[in-house]
Amino acid sequence: MRATYKVPGGKLVGVDVNLSPDGKPLACHIDGDFFIDTPSDSSSQALLDDLADALVRGESLSDARARHPEVRLVGADEDAIGIAFDRALDASLRHDSSPASVEYESRSAVGASRRVGDGIRGGVWRRERAAALRVRVVHDRPRPPREQMDTDEDWARMTAGGAMTPTLRFWEWSAPAVVVGRYQSIDAEVNVEEAEREGFTVVRRCTGGGAMFIEPGNTITYSLIAPLDFVAGMSIEDSYRLCDQWLIDALKALGIEAFFSGVNDISSPQGKIGGSAQRRFPARDGGPGAVLHHVTLAYDIDARAMARILTPSAEKLADKAVRSAAKRVDPMRSQTGMSRDEVIRHLARSASSFFQAVQ
Repeated sequence: MRATYKVPGGKLVGVDVNLSPDGKPLACHIDGDFFIDTPSDSSSQALLDDLADALVRGESLSDARARHPEVRLVGADEDAIGIAFDRALDASLRHDSSPASVEYESRSAVGASRRVGDGIRGGVWRRERAAALRVRVVHDRPRPPREQMDTDEDWARMTAGGAMTPTLRFWEWSAPAVVVGRYQSIDAEVNVEEAEREGFTVVRRCTGGGAMFIEPGNTITYSLIAPLDFVAGMSIEDSYRLCDQWLIDALKALGIEAFFSGVNDISSPQGKIGGSAQRRFPARDGGPGAVLHHVTLAYDIDARAMARILTPSAEKLADKAVRSAAKRVDPMRSQTGMSRDEVIRHLARSASSFFQAVQ
């Protein structure tokens, strides 16, 4: 049995449960588009495994989480996991194996355009902090999907070890792709057969978050890789805004009223423009450690094709106030009137001015 729960204004949690013939849980698996702030891959997996074991044994999820003080769920919590698990069991009692039967309307749903307040740490503070970062701005060559994932992680690890300077890399794609978040279920999020039929490669990235639909000429993707001390002393949520403040400023200069929304989205009054994901790499080989922050922006997306290939939870779509996928998603093309290449050149110039650009 599978069920999901969408945290209002947050992230989706999915739980698959294997049941014995008499309805007792034997094993379960937790997935979703949440993030995990973790010192290592093994630490994040250990938390998810411990939470899954606690569900099966009927033990406290809070106690399981407390056994991993160095790991933090972002965008979801143990209550959300427990709700998804209970829904799966409720569905089994009804003898209904359809995933759609366990989709519920989110409690006090919050739309994707909800603005995130800056509090004390506003744009001025972020601009001052970013001004000290010396960044190499690179418009990279086209790469296939798997190589894109490997390049991002390899460059981040090199920066963590002190072998590479901070870099802002604009990607170019050589083929269409579906990029799935680190903790997502591919079977639940992607129509794999349709993706293959239409020439889309399905790859998993090293960061959390949701699935991204990539058409080479219709998306804009970039990565910011910086030393770990760039985001030291701040929450994960604040670090997202620090890494993307330059983008907000650049979009506003184009006439787009961009703002931060939810945990990791960039939006405008017309809807979502893009999403970001982040991972921190510990110091190694005497280096400074690194933060990898990457963003995919929609320039002009074929939403009909996206609807055929992506299969997101109905609950997630309801929470984001998505009414129809029968039209193109073109927030940057329609709001700027500029070509994709012109937008990228503007963004590169803006990033070079925002940070201390170096060759």
